[in-house]
Amino acid sequence: MKNKLTVTALALLVAGFHAFAQEKNPDRNAYFGEEHIHTSWSVDAWLFGNRVTGPDEALKYAQGQTIKHPLGYDIKIDTPMDFMGVTDHAEYVGVTKEANTPGSAVSKIPEAQGLIIHDPNNPAQVQSAFLYLLSLASSPPVKAFMSPEVAGTIWKENVKIADQNNHPGKFTAFCSYEYTSQHDNRNLHRNIFFRECREVPEMPFSSLDSWHPEDLWKWMDAQRKAGNELLAISHNANLSDGWMYPTDLDSYGRPIDAAWAASRDRNERLVEIKQIKGQSETHPLLSPNDEFASYELYSNLLGLPTDVGRVDHIHGSFGRQALKDGITMQDVRGYNPYKFGMAGGSDSHNTGSPYRQDNYYGGHGQIDGTVEHRFAGVLAGGTMDVRLENPGGLTGVWAEENTRESLWDAMYRKETFGVSGPHIKVRFFGGWSYKKNIFDAQDWVHQSYANGVPMGANLPTMTGTGPGVAPTFVVWAVKDPTSANLDRIQIIKGWTKNGQSFEKVFDAAWAGDRKPDKWSGKVPAMQSTVDLEKATYTNSVGSTELKTVWTDPEFDSSLHAFYYARALEIPTPRWTLIQAVKAGIPPPDVVPLTGQERAWSSPIWYTPSAEARKNAPAGTTVADLTKKSATQLGDAQLKALVVGKAFWVRNNVTGEGFSVAYTKEGQGVVWHVGNSANTPSNVGNLLRNGYQGTTTPYKVEGGKLVTTISQDPFSVAIYKLGNTYYGARSNEFGYANYEIIPTPQFVVNPLTAMIDQFSMELGLTEQQKQQIVPILKQAAPQLEALKKNTSLKPLQKLEQLKQISTSVDEKIAPLLDAQQQQKFQAIRDEHRRELIEKMASQVVEKVGTGLKKVETDAEKAAADIMQRVEAKFE
Repeated sequence: MKNKLTVTALALLVAGFHAFAQEKNPDRNAYFGEEHIHTSWSVDAWLFGNRVTGPDEALKYAQGQTIKHPLGYDIKIDTPMDFMGVTDHAEYVGVTKEANTPGSAVSKIPEAQGLIIHDPNNPAQVQSAFLYLLSLASSPPVKAFMSPEVAGTIWKENVKIADQNNHPGKFTAFCSYEYTSQHDNRNLHRNIFFRECREVPEMPFSSLDSWHPEDLWKWMDAQRKAGNELLAISHNANLSDGWMYPTDLDSYGRPIDAAWAASRDRNERLVEIKQIKGQSETHPLLSPNDEFASYELYSNLLGLPTDVGRVDHIHGSFGRQALKDGITMQDVRGYNPYKFGMAGGSDSHNTGSPYRQDNYYGGHGQIDGTVEHRFAGVLAGGTMDVRLENPGGLTGVWAEENTRESLWDAMYRKETFGVSGPHIKVRFFGGWSYKKNIFDAQDWVHQSYANGVPMGANLPTMTGTGPGVAPTFVVWAVKDPTSANLDRIQIIKGWTKNGQSFEKVFDAAWAGDRKPDKWSGKVPAMQSTVDLEKATYTNSVGSTELKTVWTDPEFDSSLHAFYYARALEIPTPRWTLIQAVKAGIPPPDVVPLTGQERAWSSPIWYTPSAEARKNAPAGTTVADLTKKSATQLGDAQLKALVVGKAFWVRNNVTGEGFSVAYTKEGQGVVWHVGNSANTPSNVGNLLRNGYQGTTTPYKVEGGKLVTTISQDPFSVAIYKLGNTYYGARSNEFGYANYEIIPTPQFVVNPLTAMIDQFSMELGLTEQQKQQIVPILKQAAPQLEALKKNTSLKPLQKLEQLKQISTSVDEKIAPLLDAQQQQKFQAIRDEHRRELIEKMASQVVEKVGTGLKKVETDAEKAAADIMQRVEAKFE
C-alpha cells in the first residue's frame, strides 16, 4: 500500500511539473534556437570530413550535451538552446554517407561510385569526390538518388529522430530541411520548417525538382492546402549575386506582379540575417551613413571555379534594401513581397556550431577544424577564405510556450529577432499612444501588447491628426549574462516617396552619459576596453539593460515606412585576435581585430490611409512627361548634353541640388552632397567620392546614361519638355525625379536655408525643430509642384499658394510662444511678399513677350495683379 501511494504521489508530481512546464505566458517568453545546421547526412558535410555525427547528435548538442567534432575533439555549446531544426540538404540527402557504407544499396548504384572515398586521409580522393559532387549539382538529377527507397527512407529517419528529441515545454525539435538552389552559383537557399511532424510529405521538395523558388512556393501552397503548415527562411542573401530580392523579373524572367508578391509573402516569412558566412542586413555602399554597416561582410559565389572571373553583386543581396524596395513597390504598384521578419542561424557543417568568439572551431569539418588551417587562410571549396568566417547566429522567438506549435506560430507572425551569437533579448512594440513612463509599470509588456503591436506586425490605424502626431515605439534590450554589456539601441527607419526610398539610423537609447552630436544627432562611439595584446575586454562600460519610448521626429503620415531595432554590444575581441594571441602569432590582417555583437528585431510597418495619401505631393512620372509630348533623348543627343560637360541637377523629391561632371574619357563624379543630405537608395557613397574626387565610369548606351555602383548598372533616361530636361533613374519605378537646373548662386538647399533662418531668428529649441522641420519639408514639394504647374492661371496658383500657406501657419503657430509667433508673422509676410513680387514679375515678362505690349501696359497689368493678389491674402 505504501509503494502504491508513493507511485501515485510521484505520478501526480510529474503531472504537476509537466503542467507547470506547459503553462502559457500571454506576455510571451524569449526562446533561442538554431534554424540552420548540417550533419554528416548532408552530402557536402560528409566530404568536409563530418562522417560520424548525425541529426540526433545535433539535437543533443543543442540541449547542452558534448559531441565530437569531425576531427575527434569534444565540442559543447556555451548556453543550451530552446529549439533546433536540423536542416540537412534535401538534395541527395544521406547519399554520400550511404555511398561510403559498404554493402548499402546506394554503394552499389553506378552513379554513386564517384562519391566513394576509399582513404579518408587522402586529400586527392576527398577533392575528387567533392568535384564530382559539384558536377552532380550542375547536371540533370540522378533519379536513383531521388527514389523513395533512398531519399524517402532517410527523410523518415530524420522525422523519427526529431520526434525522439522533442520535449514539449523543455526543448523543441522541428522537422525541417534545406532547399539548396544554387543555379549558376547564385545562393537561393531556403530552410523549410514544418509546424507539425505528423503529416509531413513522403519526401521533401528539393532543387532537384526545380531550382526556381516559385516552384517551391507552389509546392508549399499545395502542402498547406492539404493541412500541412510550413514556412521558408531564406539565407545568405549576401551570396545570391543580387537574385534574392528582385524588383522587376522573377527567376523565370517574368514580370513580378501582385500574385508573385503574395506567394512569396505567404511562404517566406523570415530571413536569416546573419550566419557563419556573414551578415545580410546591409552593406556600406547601400548604407553609407550607417557607421555599423561594415560588420562581418562576406562576398563569395559558392562553388565558383577558381579560374572564373565573377564577383558577387551587392544590389538585390541585402535585407534592408529589400525592405525599402518592398514599401516602394507597395506605394507604386500596390504590393509588397518583402515584409519579412528576422532570424539567425549558423550553417555549420560540423553537426554542432560555435556561437561565441572565444569558443570558435570553424564550420566546415577538416577544412577549418584546426587553428593551423584557419590561420593559413584555407580556401574552402576553392574560394571561401575561412578567416572571414565568424561564429553562427541564432533566432530569438517570442512565444507563449516552448512547443512546436507555439514557436512556429510566432515565427509565422514574425515576432522574432536575430542575434549574432549571444542571447541578447530585444522587445520592440509600435503604437500611437504609449506613455513616456510606461517602463515604470510592472506590466509594461502587457500594456505594450494591449496598446500597439509587436515586432513583425503592421502599425494600427493612425489615431489623431495634426502636428505632433507620430508613431511611438517601446524598445527594450537586455544583455546576455555571459557576454558583453550593451552599447546602444538604434532604430532603423526606411521610407519611400515618388519611387525613391530612403533610410536613417537613429540612436534611441545608449549606455553612459554620452551626448548626441549637436549637428548629426549621432551618439559618439563607445570607449573600447579591448586589450589588443591580451585579446580580452572588461564590462566596465556599457549597460546590462537599455530601454526607451521613442517617437519618430521626422514622421510624415502620407508616406509608407518601416522601423526595426538593432541592439549592439560594446566592442569585444574577434576570434581571429583571440586565437592569434593564444598561439603567439600575428592576427590575420584581412579582418577587423574587434567587433560588436548585435541583435536585430523584425520590422514594424506603417501604411498610410487613403486620406493621408491625399497629402502626399504627386511626383512626375515618365508617363506624365509622355502625355505632355516630352521627347526622350537618343544617344547622339545624350552625348551632346553630357560628354565633357558639367551641370547642376535637382532631386525634385527632396528639393536638394548637386552638380555632376562627365569627362570625355567616360568618368563621372557628383559634387556638393553633404553628410546630412537625404540621398535616395543605390547612389553609393556620394559624400566620400565627391570629397575625394573619386570617379565612377559611365557610358551612353541604348538611349540611357549608364553608371555603375560597384558593378551594378543604373541607367538614367533623359526627357526634354520645352527647355527643361528631366531624368528618370532605372531603379525609381517609373518616376522622373531629376531636373537639370541653372547653376545656383548658393550651394545650400533653399529649404535648409529657410530652416536655418527660422532656427536662428525665432530661437527654436531642439524640440521645436523636431516638430517644425517635418512640416516645412512636407510643404516644400507642394510649393515646388505648384511652381511647375503650367496648367493653372496666375490667380489660381495664388489661391493654392494661400491654401498651402494657411495650412503651414496652422501647424506651426501652436508650436511657438507669443514672441516667436510675432517674429514668425514678420518672416512669413516677407517671404510671401517676395514670392508675390516674383510671380507678378513673371506675368510682366509673359505679357511683354507673348502679347508684345508696351512696357507701360505690362507694368499696369502687373500693378493690377499685385493689388488683386494682396487682396487675396488680406
